[in-house]
Amino acid sequence: MEKFKYANVMEIPVLEKVVVNVGCGDANTEPRLLEAAMTELGVITGQKPSSRRARKSISNFKLREGQNIGCMVTLRNDR
Repeated sequence: MEKFKYANVMEIPVLEKVVVNVGCGDANTEPRLLEAAMTELGVITGQKPSSRRARKSISNFKLREGQNIGCMVTLRNDR
C-alpha cells in the first residue's frame, strides 16, 4: 500500500478473471482448424473451451451469422 500510495485497502486492484480467446479466421473453409484450436486451448488451460459464433453476417469476410469462428475459456479463482 505504501509503494502506490493507496489510502484505503479497497483501492487495491484485484484480479477477478482471465479470459483466453482464440479466433480462427479460416474456420469456415477448414473446420479441422477450429477443432485443433479447441484441443490446444483445453490442454493449455485445463478446462473445456466454449465455441464462439458470429453475431452477424459480413460478406467481405465470407462470414455468416451463427457460424463458428473461435473459442474461449474464462479462468476464475485459483485455477
